[in-house]
Amino acid sequence: MEILWGNTVVNPFLKIDNLWKAFGNFLALKEISLEIYEGEFVCFLGPSGCGKTTLLRAIAGLDLQTSGSVEQAGTDISNLPPAERDFGIVFQSYALFPNLSIEKNIAYGLENSGMAKPAIKARVAELLELVGLPDQGRKFPAQLSGGQQQRIALARAIAMEPGLLLLDEPLSALDAKVRVHLRHEIKELQRKLGVTTVMVTHDQEEGLSMADRIVVMNHGVIEQVGTPTEIYRDPKTLFVADFIGEMNQIEGVAGSSSFAKIGDIKLSCQPHEFAAGENVTVTIRPEDIIPHGVGVRSSDAKSTIAEPDNTLDMKIASMEFLGSFWRAELSGEKLGAAHLNANFSINAMRRMELEVGRELKVELPSSRLKAFARAS
Repeated sequence: MEILWGNTVVNPFLKIDNLWKAFGNFLALKEISLEIYEGEFVCFLGPSGCGKTTLLRAIAGLDLQTSGSVEQAGTDISNLPPAERDFGIVFQSYALFPNLSIEKNIAYGLENSGMAKPAIKARVAELLELVGLPDQGRKFPAQLSGGQQQRIALARAIAMEPGLLLLDEPLSALDAKVRVHLRHEIKELQRKLGVTTVMVTHDQEEGLSMADRIVVMNHGVIEQVGTPTEIYRDPKTLFVADFIGEMNQIEGVAGSSSFAKIGDIKLSCQPHEFAAGENVTVTIRPEDIIPHGVGVRSSDAKSTIAEPDNTLDMKIASMEFLGSFWRAELSGEKLGAAHLNANFSINAMRRMELEVGRELKVELPSSRLKAFARAS
């Protein structure tokens, strides 16, 4: 498939077509077809065992596919050994040589390519500067922190200026603060170099913050491909809705094309194709639930409620402080045993005097309510 970029036709840089991978009787990948364009940062995201690392290894030639093809820059590389493919790779464990200095680690591939020593020295110095460690070249890996080792692994991976950069859970061994800092640095480095990058991660936050597009995988198949905003705001399957972020899930029944029923409550929702009376799961994210309050001044709440059919009388059953917001568990007679989790800002909590036991009206905007086939 081609895409138009302005008036220019752009062909995919990496094309995976109907790829399958079996380990004995176990199918790790099934019918994987995907196109990645030059300069993109794409994340394979999914739970452990979903096939994302297996797919990355098939691209690298480390585990050849059982069937299907992989093309890079218009060339079929499906059966090429890793050494003949144009990629650099960074593993979760960094895989630095402990007995070699940092300079020697970065220079390893350059020396094997036959590059002249002065050119190698200049390239290593350039890469150390690029990853922000210009004075660390004489040290050994054990003398660096985990975050510094990861930067060196990146420098080594891009030393040969590969057309494709593969990152296999590159930040998972680091503590939370270092991860947040490094993911920003990796993204900035990728933009600066313009190298097509594929990263495997199980961390939603990493995928959402770093990727141009996300490939959500589950049980060896692709559930959805899209931008972070598309994946988060418009999930196509219940698995994606549940895996990405927090999501309320309530058992209901489909009504007409843009309605669903939860108990005796009829709610307008995003258009769906379910038959009336079909069992569905109705979903809404906690941050999309809008509090209107009961008995508050008009200045503290909306003067009008846009969708009176989608407002419910609820009671705050419990609350949890999560730093930048409060997570409130809401219950209501009309919902029966079902509960809703809602995220309320600190300002809303103070302004509306919300607390456990407080009754309030909440709005469930129809544009944020979505019905999915009920999970078996």
